[in-house]
Amino acid sequence: QVQLVESGGGSVQSGGSLRLSCAVSGFTRSNYYMAWFRQAPGKEREGVAGIHIAGTTTYADSVKGRFTIAQDNTRNTLYLQMNSLKPEDTAMYYCAACEKWWCPVTTGYEYKYWGQGTQVTVSS
Repeated sequence: QVQLVESGGGSVQSGGSLRLSCAVSGFTRSNYYMAWFRQAPGKEREGVAGIHIAGTTTYADSVKGRFTIAQDNTRNTLYLQMNSLKPEDTAMYYCAACEKWWCPVTTGYEYKYWGQGTQVTVSS
């Protein structure tokens, strides 16, 4: 059974930090490209960051220099370190898996598996 379980969300003030985790099980991690997405109320889902099994990363322009995606392949865990958080980062954050060597980190329609999401709220 495939499972992606996010944790680590919460409420912080502007300028604060959070680290999200995504525990992955039920599929061969090396066969999938992994990414984080977010969706704020009334807005479309958007890609935040992606990472290949080999470690190559990509980021949305809005989070470059503030967020870092990482993986621990021995523990099948994906991370998103979020620093210098802004109110506009407030959203539900999801990790997702795409069954290809590489997938775009944009709308998420290519992604096969999704977690349930973890809420991040940043107050000014």
